[in-house]
Amino acid sequence: MSDAPATELIEGHRPIAAPPGVAEWDVDPYDPEILKNPEPFYRELRAKGPFVYLSRYAMLACGRYEETHEVFSDHERFVSSRGVGLQDFSLDEPWRPPSKLLEADPPAHDTVRRVIVRSMAPNVVASIRDMFKQAADGLITELVGKRSFDGVHDLARVFPTTVFPEAVGMRENDPDRLVDYGSMVFNAIGPDNEARRSAMAKGPDVVPWITAACERQHLENTGIGGIIYAAADAGEITEHEAGMLVRSLFSAGVDTTISGIASALYCLTANPEAFAELKASPNLARRCFEETLRMFAPVHSFCRTANLDTEVAGVPIEEGSKILCMLGSANLDEEYWPNATTFDINRRPVGHLAFGMGIHNCPGQNVARAEAEAVLMAIAEKVDTLAFDGEPEWGVNNSVRYLKKLPLTLNQVMHT
Repeated sequence: MSDAPATELIEGHRPIAAPPGVAEWDVDPYDPEILKNPEPFYRELRAKGPFVYLSRYAMLACGRYEETHEVFSDHERFVSSRGVGLQDFSLDEPWRPPSKLLEADPPAHDTVRRVIVRSMAPNVVASIRDMFKQAADGLITELVGKRSFDGVHDLARVFPTTVFPEAVGMRENDPDRLVDYGSMVFNAIGPDNEARRSAMAKGPDVVPWITAACERQHLENTGIGGIIYAAADAGEITEHEAGMLVRSLFSAGVDTTISGIASALYCLTANPEAFAELKASPNLARRCFEETLRMFAPVHSFCRTANLDTEVAGVPIEEGSKILCMLGSANLDEEYWPNATTFDINRRPVGHLAFGMGIHNCPGQNVARAEAEAVLMAIAEKVDTLAFDGEPEWGVNNSVRYLKKLPLTLNQVMHT
């Protein structure tokens, strides 16, 4: 055990000493330059061993696939209820009530998980696919008329902030606030740095708005939100829990989907042969999105907390240890993925960690897939070529890897 008193916390968690044989590394994974271009950091992290001790945060990090998968899959040894960021909720009070979905473990996690999974079950997703398709067709047709556009602001951001609130049943949508709310949640997982402070500064405006917008009286009863509130009527969850679950849809399902769609556009533009294959076989849209998620995991890192003294890959891990799991790095591990840094639209990247793993895997992943597939299939049908119209720019977020700017030009398919 660490000699440091429990009250001397680092970023809200108890510091630990480096386990025997584990490399110590004085690097800040939240450095803006690393967040914008993490691949060199990922490579060095994997090269140093199954775990690395991050000295400035007095915690562990893992970036290889095998160990990251093991930590994420074992919710009994590595818990989420003590926070999925640097903070240990058992020692330091979080800025908001913990998520009943993301920051809870069984049995508290079980009921809300059942409700949220039901709200986005296959039959629900099937019922909203036509709406997604119509919206995607209309948006891509509009962009074809422009020819030059920003793939983030004009497409990847517009689409999810329009169709997902409609699917949930939100009556008063505010796309900018939705994005700001997601940014708050994901930046808050990191340390007290500029990214976190600037995102949290929007809290006084964003939090009251999202709280009210997700209340029953502000939702249509026919959408995903209505299914969640029906569970409250049935006594499965409380009214308060229903509101929190609806909010969790937007905290986890907006910024990440924007990231995934923008990265897919980037991959297709950077790999014209892959775009040609997609055009020839639009049913590759799903595989294209999965490969994008593997290469550019929207959530690049989450923490788990060791709930007991344990061991992984021969490394002793003491109770209370925070482990920064670099999902983006694990998805690029050359020991697991052949030609890991190559975008291969024909790859079947089963087991990628972009949606997490285990009981906390993303319950809305099939909605995100349906959104992305609608966009990619519309592009395959209506666009002949994609090209960069300037340098893409990556943004800074403590937990989400995302494109800030993606200037593109396209040529329309000419029908004869």
